[in-house]
Amino acid sequence: MFIRILILVSLFSLAEISRAQSSGSPTPRAPSLEQRVADLEAYMNNSARGADAPNASVGSNISGPGPGHNAWMMTAAALVLFMTLPGLALFYGGLVRGKNVLSILAQCLGIAGLVAILWWAVGYSLVFSRGSPFFGGLRFAFLRGVDAQPNSDYSYWVSQNVFSMYQLMFAIITPALIIGAVAERMKFAAVLAFVAVWMFAVYFPLAHMVWGIDGWMNGVWNPAAKINAIDFAGGTVVHMSSGWSALVLCVLLGPRLGFRKEVMAPHSMVLCMVGAGMLWVGWYGFNAGSALGADGIAANAFMTTTLATAIASFTWAMLEYALRGKPSVLGFCSGAVGGLVVITPACGYVDPTGAVIIGICAGIVPFFACTKLKSLLGYDDALDTFGVHALLKTVLQRLLAIRSGYSS
Repeated sequence: MFIRILILVSLFSLAEISRAQSSGSPTPRAPSLEQRVADLEAYMNNSARGADAPNASVGSNISGPGPGHNAWMMTAAALVLFMTLPGLALFYGGLVRGKNVLSILAQCLGIAGLVAILWWAVGYSLVFSRGSPFFGGLRFAFLRGVDAQPNSDYSYWVSQNVFSMYQLMFAIITPALIIGAVAERMKFAAVLAFVAVWMFAVYFPLAHMVWGIDGWMNGVWNPAAKINAIDFAGGTVVHMSSGWSALVLCVLLGPRLGFRKEVMAPHSMVLCMVGAGMLWVGWYGFNAGSALGADGIAANAFMTTTLATAIASFTWAMLEYALRGKPSVLGFCSGAVGGLVVITPACGYVDPTGAVIIGICAGIVPFFACTKLKSLLGYDDALDTFGVHALLKTVLQRLLAIRSGYSS
């Protein structure tokens, strides 16, 4: 008798819960033919479908991520990781002396693992969940709720788990760039300790301020932003933060033993060139991937990235030709990286002529920053992280973000 009563009470409770859920969340109406066509157009244009509108009363037959956009973003995420492992590791590894190659490779691998742990625990949430203008909340801590459904704060057609992994690759390469300035003078444990602190003190808050939906400087998605920054692919979040942090850190540590007293030439220009080529290839995921879809903005970023990089590489080498009598492989590689860096924040918005101008400037200004300014001021930026990544960006980002059909 008791069991029968228990079963009846359980069935009644389940019925009440089901009725409450159905009354609280009314089932959206099936879309009409016109709405279904509109959803397909939204998918092709990488824009919102009708069901994504607030309080939408009509459902969508395309309720999840878009397969084409998702496929491109997974490819872009792999390309951005390719920039660090092995691209940046080989580029930096070729530029240091032979006895320090393995330490550079280990530092890149260690940073990748450490940042991945921090990103899983709280990093993604602090950057991309809603919170304050300076920090996100803990809604996505431990990647809780980060599944295959898109987060419409950032993309209508890309799964949030794919988006989170794509952004993880940015978080990995940013502190890895810094080690170029302090190469050959920091122990492995010190590098990891610095990176752990730096991620919370600099990267997470800055990334939320610039990219977070309610960020203090998000001029794209936050109408209440106090500073209307438009950082398409990480010019501020990645390169400005790493470049200026690298300068501060190398000044605090002081120069390497033997600096300006013994030759500290790169030990392998072959590794340097291979690494630079990998960075160039991977950078298409960095820049074109930042459109968060395979659309016209991604195509524009692809074109402008190619133009700026090739022209900056040629410009740097021709300056060497004119001033030193011959170009060098290091000059071609440094110019290419400079062009990639400087086009990054504006690649989705500038036109081809703007990309050419950026490429020329990215070949000239970092060249003199690395060959003249560093000697003049006397700081030991071992692999020229500051000269290449930070000096030119703010001015060009403001002057050459040419508004076109792709502007926000």
